[in-house]
Amino acid sequence: MNWKGKRVLVTGAGGFIGSHLVERLVALGADTRALVHYRSDGSLGWLDNSSTKNSTGSFEVIAGDIRDRNSVDTAMKDREIVFHLAALIGIPYSYHAPMSYIQTNIEGTANLLIAARDGAPEMVVHTSTSEVYGSARYVPMDEGHPLQGQSPYSASKIGADKMAEAFHASFGVPVATARPFNTYGPRQSARAVIPTIIMQALAEPQIILGNLDPVRDFNYVLDTVDGFIRIAEHPEAAGQVFNLGPEKPISIRDLTKKILALIGRGNLPIVSQDERVRPDESEVDKLHADSSKARAQLDWTPGHTLEEGLVETIEWIRANLDIYRAGAYAV
Repeated sequence: MNWKGKRVLVTGAGGFIGSHLVERLVALGADTRALVHYRSDGSLGWLDNSSTKNSTGSFEVIAGDIRDRNSVDTAMKDREIVFHLAALIGIPYSYHAPMSYIQTNIEGTANLLIAARDGAPEMVVHTSTSEVYGSARYVPMDEGHPLQGQSPYSASKIGADKMAEAFHASFGVPVATARPFNTYGPRQSARAVIPTIIMQALAEPQIILGNLDPVRDFNYVLDTVDGFIRIAEHPEAAGQVFNLGPEKPISIRDLTKKILALIGRGNLPIVSQDERVRPDESEVDKLHADSSKARAQLDWTPGHTLEEGLVETIEWIRANLDIYRAGAYAV
């Protein structure tokens, strides 16, 4: 696809993955519109710190709320390609405020799909998560793996995925679903495990985590962004789901040891704290991607090894350690 001048919308554009995607689209020459969550102080999330604003490229910003139809309709006007990343994330917080996840992730996605049905963009790329699979019933996990709502967060994302499926089947909305496995990288919040480990390794005398046994398949953020772009470039992807993962699972315990070795603090004790352990039936024990479909149909493969991505992430967090609360548990 020639992205030059392509009219694109990114929802959730101020977030971790969304801000990286906006930067990539601007670099490709797309006419990029960013829907960011309205804040009374006028901040744009991670886009406030983006070098893109000072480069030769630029992007349009609309501050609104994915839960509000007017915000969504305004943002969707005249867009040819839509990347839908707006979502409420964080599994532990979903135990405390499940209705907010339904309103943002399911109802917000429905707002966007209705606007897409009425506005007829060429392609909508909807963002899912590997959490919708729940604990692995078989590995590696392909797109046909059963969906299991083991947390209110994952259940809300299943609902959003099914809305995308329904709008394609019922109304012909050209929507494809990207299902990235655990994305990490610069700008990720301390709600995620890799930044939690890194910031403690840089500033604390020990590493405090929850369950150390779960296994995850970690995808560097720029590789996730590349997967989104590849999906949008294939109109035949509409109606399909694509796993995006490196197929190299690692336990949280071994991941922590790897990060400590890279930082040079391999002697730090690793402690499991009850407060951080999820309910037994809610914990997802193992996620191991089968991304063969994305390789075959989209020619997508991760461009970074785990070690390469971790080095980039460590250096970014080291330079921005003041924005993290190293000793606090971010729900």
